[in-house]
Amino acid sequence: MPANHLLSLLGISVPLIQAPMAGVSSPDMAAAVSDAGALGSIAVGAGNAEAARDMIRAVRARTERPFNVNLFCHAPAQADPAKEAAWIRRFAPLFTHYGVTPPAELREIYRSFQGDDAMLCVLLEERPAVVSFHFGLPPAATVAALKEAGIVLLASATNLTEARAIAAAGIDAVVAQGWEAGGHRGSFDPDVPDEMLGTFALVRLVSAALDIPVIAAGGIMDGRGIAAALALGASAAQLGTAFIACDESLADAGYRAALVQGGGAGTVMTRMVSGRPARILPNRFAAMNGSCEEAMVPAYPIAYDLGKALHVAAKARGEQGYGAHWAGQGAPLLRSMTAAELVRTLVAELAQAIATENLPG
Repeated sequence: MPANHLLSLLGISVPLIQAPMAGVSSPDMAAAVSDAGALGSIAVGAGNAEAARDMIRAVRARTERPFNVNLFCHAPAQADPAKEAAWIRRFAPLFTHYGVTPPAELREIYRSFQGDDAMLCVLLEERPAVVSFHFGLPPAATVAALKEAGIVLLASATNLTEARAIAAAGIDAVVAQGWEAGGHRGSFDPDVPDEMLGTFALVRLVSAALDIPVIAAGGIMDGRGIAAALALGASAAQLGTAFIACDESLADAGYRAALVQGGGAGTVMTRMVSGRPARILPNRFAAMNGSCEEAMVPAYPIAYDLGKALHVAAKARGEQGYGAHWAGQGAPLLRSMTAAELVRTLVAELAQAIATENLPG
């Protein structure tokens, strides 16, 4: 495998990171990926500090290899009771249809790491090898404390401006998240017009402008995609959708079925599920895109409180169409196997691409 500074920094031998997908990645998945020579990841932003500690220890019980712990760094939500009440009224008939009472109010269900001192204490006590940030950056004092603890830091960027901010903050590497990527856009401010940069264009822009390592993320599903990312200046690739169908994935049967049945039908970028732009398989939420102005959607993650409640109600009646079935544009290339088998397959494909297509290693 091609060697570079980032691999040494992360303590891995394969230029591959399994994306930290909240609700999909598991300690079993992260450990299997790390044991195979890549960097496994868990996402702890959807839980509290003690839940994060439990997840970190669960991975550590399964592997001695480095792994990544991902956190959400969004600006705390600005509540708007009138907008939230209107959002509830909009969906009330659906809750009634599925035999449940709509929520009386919506809550900010995820706390941002920007002000979560308890989460910071857990990270400093547990000291995972790698910590990554999505939706922005924590305060400078938090970055300094994590670096002082010897933790390698990564952060997502969707454009060059965000990447420059990441480098200026002293983060060790930038995850260049292209428009193709599944799940939530890592945009620092979701209300700023999105440049919609593709993965490879973004990788070239960032690698040409900055001296820190770049990790390509978005639409990459196989070894040839990883090789292309490396050829364009990335030091590694981060794959998420590729791992959703793995045995260790927490994706439920409805999610897996949607990937198989709808994976070739394209994906949709929508705020309707959570309040932030996110790429999802076509579903009932995505179908509402044209009938709802973005200004009507409550802030993230307040809107997600309703989205989750509606999914639970509909799923209980056999309707999977309100699930947060995140997926990138490469979803039709999905393969089902164990996480370790997928890493080995990707490594073999990467080696073959480098050898047969004369790509730089």
